[in-house]
Amino acid sequence: MKLGFLTTCLPESDLTDIARWAAGQGFEALEVAGWPSPDDRNHIRVDRFDDAERDRVGRIFAETGLTLSSIAYYENNLHHEQGAQVNAHVRRCVDAAAALGCPTVGTFVGRDPGLPVADNLKRAADVFGPLVEYATRHGVEIVIENCVMKSWHPDGYPGNLAYSPELWEWMYTLGLKLNYDPSHLVALGIDPVAALRPHLANIAHVQAKDTEFLPGKLDRYGFHGPISGEKGWYRFRVPGLGRVDWTRVIDALYEGGYDGVVSVEHEDPVWSGSTARVRTGLGIAYRTLRHLMPG
Repeated sequence: MKLGFLTTCLPESDLTDIARWAAGQGFEALEVAGWPSPDDRNHIRVDRFDDAERDRVGRIFAETGLTLSSIAYYENNLHHEQGAQVNAHVRRCVDAAAALGCPTVGTFVGRDPGLPVADNLKRAADVFGPLVEYATRHGVEIVIENCVMKSWHPDGYPGNLAYSPELWEWMYTLGLKLNYDPSHLVALGIDPVAALRPHLANIAHVQAKDTEFLPGKLDRYGFHGPISGEKGWYRFRVPGLGRVDWTRVIDALYEGGYDGVVSVEHEDPVWSGSTARVRTGLGIAYRTLRHLMPG
């Protein structure tokens, strides 16, 4: 396994600076943001991808010795208005990944909150059938993160229909793979290791994020969280500052034969606000995980 991180936490830095810093700290891989302009999460310019961009990105990874583990574009592929635009950009990400020799493109299934779940599942089959076929023809796998995305639903219900092991089994039938993130399972009351073991054959990428429970909040709001705009009963932290047992998670991955990238997804509000603080947070994650992943 290799240890890396997702570049979205450093939107003000360019890919060259991110890669040089990452390599200098001992990281071995990057999961690179590929949102369309003018979004600042576009460290690979997927919507303007040409030979020059291919060569620019290729040089960065060749010079630093890092692995490009995935191109990340996590948006709602079932959105009732922008879904077609999202689908088209996923295809552009696939094109870029194929040109760069990157094995995966990461996105969300999503959900149309105006439709019942059953109808969303049918829509997903229609949407992802062609996307998966397109990716397969280009030698790329589409991976789905198991984030709940409650913010995509007006009442705070799951907005990404890939949040539970039950739904993972469904999405495999569409040819999708899993980008496994244990932090979301902890927030759902699911043992991340028990959930992990039966799905190892379908895990093509791993994200490392932690979950901290906030004192007294669960007793006030309940599992589904507040009905107001207040924050809920948990928050995400860098690995080592929450409830995920990383020794058990990494051990289960090893035991199951996973030999891909573990990519830190830094969404920690404590270690945010400046490049220096984000880098400090990434350093905490590195020290938490590196000794569990002998080279």
